[in-house]
Amino acid sequence: MASSNDVMVTSAPTRSEFALDMWYVAALSAEVSDKPLARTLLNEPVVLFRTQDGQIGALEDRCCHRALPLSLGTVDESGLRCGYHGLLFNCAGACIEIPGQEKIPSKAKVTAYHAIEKGPLIWIWFGSELDSEPSCEPPEYSVHTDKRYLFDGDVYHYEAPYQLIHDNLLDLSHLGYVHANTIGGNAKIHMNAEMKVESEGDSVRVTRYMPNSTPPPTYTAAYPFAGQVDRWQEIVFYPSHLEIWTGAVDVNTESLDDPNRGGFHLRGFHGVTPQTAETSFYIWTQASNPTNNPAETMQLVIEQTAETFDEDKVVIEAQYANMQRFGQKAMLDIHVDVGANRARRIIKRLISAK
Repeated sequence: MASSNDVMVTSAPTRSEFALDMWYVAALSAEVSDKPLARTLLNEPVVLFRTQDGQIGALEDRCCHRALPLSLGTVDESGLRCGYHGLLFNCAGACIEIPGQEKIPSKAKVTAYHAIEKGPLIWIWFGSELDSEPSCEPPEYSVHTDKRYLFDGDVYHYEAPYQLIHDNLLDLSHLGYVHANTIGGNAKIHMNAEMKVESEGDSVRVTRYMPNSTPPPTYTAAYPFAGQVDRWQEIVFYPSHLEIWTGAVDVNTESLDDPNRGGFHLRGFHGVTPQTAETSFYIWTQASNPTNNPAETMQLVIEQTAETFDEDKVVIEAQYANMQRFGQKAMLDIHVDVGANRARRIIKRLISAK
């Protein structure tokens, strides 16, 4: 058996360039099964898995014996078994079996992450210290359990930094230009929307009203509007995710300040998780309240949502490629950038604090 002097040591990745001491979305629940899922999050290679009793495990993706990715192993009744020499690790990261060896050294362990499943999402805690305990529970998104709504979702990988996704989601004025065939509408009305930006703690809320608008294609396909509509967009930013509530009512029928207003609703959850400084995971769900042919209408809404987010991905990745091409050339801020700039200042403050 190799002595401690013979053991190969590799350098650990760093999470310090991101905001810490918070929950990030690691995956959709549907992605995590009895087959290991490899995913680099905040520069750290992680393997996610589900045991036979439904427990979620999140471990560093490296066996402590000879550094094979644990994601190449298999899920056992008690944990995750390395595919090289069969070491078995439980969800706490402890090695509980070494085939052919009775004694298990105390250092036979790997880093374990706190991971919790809530509804359709798997959350993972990244603390400022590697072994820090979570200071709070993962966020709740009530729409996922609200019987008035149907929802579905997906995971996108971006060749772009996570804050460019924040920028995009906090500035919905681009809808009229980028998403004309789905949720867009009149570009001029979008650019001239009544806008209010509010900050509280580590969050930013952007509210946009567009009265007397022409409903966009996705809206008219999903809801029987009589004609013109009053539209709203409410975006709430948190450092690891955003919640977006958009929709419309028939013009002059309901107040857009009424939290219980009717009409057509889209309620989006947007988990934005850095993979590295230059790549990201965008983990989203979209909920809606279809009234006629709910299943068929919801499928249409999800298809058009995916088309919309595909368009965003093209724009954001092209934007980042051009930023790299032109280097540090300054960019101009305009009136629609207030929310995004406040979010960037929050992220900068959180990173500096650590």
